[in-house]
Amino acid sequence: MTDAPLAALQPDERALLHREAMPTRVPAMLATLTEDRFSDPDWIFERKLDGVRCLALRDGRGRVRLLSRTDQDMSRTYPEIADALAAQADTDLVVDGEVVAFDGRRTSFERLQGRIGLTDPDAARASRIRVYYYVFDVLHAGRHDVRELPLLTRKKLLRGLVTFDDPLRFTAHRREAGEEMFRQACERGDEGVVAKRARSRYVGKRSPDWLKFKCVRDQELVIGGWTEPKGSRTEFGALLLGYHDGERLLYAGKVGTGFGAQLLRQVGTQLRALEQPESPFAQRVREAHAHWVRPELVAQIGFTEWTRDGMLRHPRFLGLRTDKHAGDVVRES
Repeated sequence: MTDAPLAALQPDERALLHREAMPTRVPAMLATLTEDRFSDPDWIFERKLDGVRCLALRDGRGRVRLLSRTDQDMSRTYPEIADALAAQADTDLVVDGEVVAFDGRRTSFERLQGRIGLTDPDAARASRIRVYYYVFDVLHAGRHDVRELPLLTRKKLLRGLVTFDDPLRFTAHRREAGEEMFRQACERGDEGVVAKRARSRYVGKRSPDWLKFKCVRDQELVIGGWTEPKGSRTEFGALLLGYHDGERLLYAGKVGTGFGAQLLRQVGTQLRALEQPESPFAQRVREAHAHWVRPELVAQIGFTEWTRDGMLRHPRFLGLRTDKHAGDVVRES
């Protein structure tokens, strides 16, 4: 092994490495929502960021691909991040992290919306929306799969493999003090905290070894239709939302707030392209003059709580998500 960070591993850790060619894709490890806040010396705790998950693949020639959870290439949407990774030391590298934009000191998915729809690198750079890539894990390094290494070893390895200058940032963590970190995050108005078992390996699926403590309630929901606009409103009045329960799409209510004029036009254009005559929801939706769409668009929705009959209370539209398949959207619990 010529890479110094890999060579510095202990013998028992080197035994966990698997030599393999540079992968073309890697499934992301996902956190499980929990209401159980805890502190534990066997766990680490990271700030939960309000952005877009991004797996970055860089080969030894400096070619970079930024992939979403659904394998969409985002390299042209965030060219400054691709350039920063291309300028790293000449080695194969796969890292995991979150692309974010800031509104003040808080990360903001709403702010990031101005970049998500752009695929022209020049337009992305000219958008005046600065983005950053918070990297929190390494999966492949120097022609070796490192996912079997313990998490803390991978994070130490990551610091030795990547030079962290803006827009690349290392995701810091704390040991043990999960409850205190969660309280501080909520007081600041942050999304919450991600708890990770310190010795966990990286598995490409949702796992109880990664947990998320949320300060705010939000989740992805599928758009199944829209209502007619009223008054001076254009495009649509509200979006009709749902989530999957097995093969069924269950209705969860409607959202009509959180839209500016540009967003109304953008979403309205996509809705009309997906219009269909029949409702995609399993239940009858009592909305006069509703329009139905193929359930392919995913929206990020903030809300205060779920009602007893499974409806959203005080929902607010935060943006469209392009990094998650509609068929994967279920009610988080």
